[in-house]
Amino acid sequence: MSKRPAIPEKTRTRLWVVAGGRCQYEGCNEPLWRDDLTMSEMNGAYIAHIRDVNPKTHRYDPELSPELATDINNLMLLCDKHHRLIDHEEEKKHPVERLRRMKQQHEARIELLTSLQEDKKSHILLYGANIGGQNAPLSWKRAAQAMIPNRYPAEPRAIEISLSNSTYEDHTDDYWTIERKNLQSNLDKFLRPRLISGEVEHLSIFALAPQPLLIYLGRLLSDIPAAEVYQLHREPPDWKWQESPDDFEFRIEEPAETHTTVALNLSLSATIDNSRITALLPQENLSIWRMTIPIPNNDFLRSRDQLRLFRQQFRLLMDRIKARHGQDALLHVFPAVPVSVAVEIGRVWMPKADLPFCIYDQNRKLGGFMKALVFPEKNNRED
Repeated sequence: MSKRPAIPEKTRTRLWVVAGGRCQYEGCNEPLWRDDLTMSEMNGAYIAHIRDVNPKTHRYDPELSPELATDINNLMLLCDKHHRLIDHEEEKKHPVERLRRMKQQHEARIELLTSLQEDKKSHILLYGANIGGQNAPLSWKRAAQAMIPNRYPAEPRAIEISLSNSTYEDHTDDYWTIERKNLQSNLDKFLRPRLISGEVEHLSIFALAPQPLLIYLGRLLSDIPAAEVYQLHREPPDWKWQESPDDFEFRIEEPAETHTTVALNLSLSATIDNSRITALLPQENLSIWRMTIPIPNNDFLRSRDQLRLFRQQFRLLMDRIKARHGQDALLHVFPAVPVSVAVEIGRVWMPKADLPFCIYDQNRKLGGFMKALVFPEKNNRED
C-alpha cells in the first residue's frame, strides 16, 4: 500500500471549516469535535480521499490520484465508521461521483447556514397533546428541516409547552380544563418571560393536538405578530412548505335567514354535514355559515400562500357574521381544518372586536361533536 501523503495544516483547517466540523457522509452529520455520549471534547475526524491514493482501490487513478493527493476538493471529513465504510468494508459501493456528490451537498448546506443573516433566526415552539389515544410526534430536528432556508433555528433546542407524559385523552373527564390550564401555564413559564425580555423575536410554531386546543393556542399567541405556523403534510410526510396550487379558493356560504343562534361550519379537511350541527343546536332558531373548498380533504393545505389567504378570508368572515348577527351573539364553531389553520383561527380572533367562540370537537368515542372550549371565559386572567 502506498504511503498516504501528509495533508498541509492549512488545508486541514480549511476542510474543517467548509465541513462545519461534521461528518460529510450523507445522512450522518455527526459532530467531530466531541463525543456525543460523554460530551467530552476530542478530535474524532478522519480525512479521506475521494480519488484514492491507494493503487489497490477502485477509486485510484494513476494520473489524477497523485495530482489530487492534497487538494481540498478531493478530501472529505468523515467520522471513524464512515471512513472505514468507504475505504474498507464497502469500498466498491462508494465510487468517486457518489463521494463528490456527498461532499458538494454537505458543503453547500454548511455555506447556506453560515451565510444567513441575524433577522432569519427563529425560535421553535412545539406543542403536542393527545389526539384520541395517539401521542403527538414532534421534534426539533424535523422542525428545523422545515424552516430552512427561509428561517433557521435560533438555538439547538425547542421551546416545548406540552403536558409531558399526559395520561389524559380527549374523551376523558376534565381533559379540556386540564390541557387548557397546562397550555397557558407553560406559555407563561417557558415563553412569555423570553418574549418580554426581547430574547425571542420570532417564533416558528409546530403543533399537533385536538383542534379546540390548537385554536386556543392561537388565541394565547395572538399578541405575538412575529410568528409563522407550519403544517404537517401527509405526502411527503414532513412540515416543509410546498408550491401553491393553481386557482385555489375558499368558498363562503351564507345562511338564508338571520337568527339569534349562529354557527360556523368549517369544512376544509373534511365535510361536516349541517345535520350534525342541528342535532346539537335548536334548528328552528339557527343560522349556519359555512366556509369550505371545492373538495374538502385532509392534505389540501400545501403552501404559505394558502394559509395567508385563509387568514385574510377568515378575518373578513368574522366581520360579516358580526355585522349580520350583532355583537351580542355567541358563535358556535365546528372545525374540520388542518392544524395550522386551527392555530391561525385563534391568532386571527380579536377579543375586543369579534364574537365570543364556543368551539366543538369531533370525538368518535363520544359519538360526534361535543362542546370543548369557550372563550373569552369570564374571570380568565388573560382576557
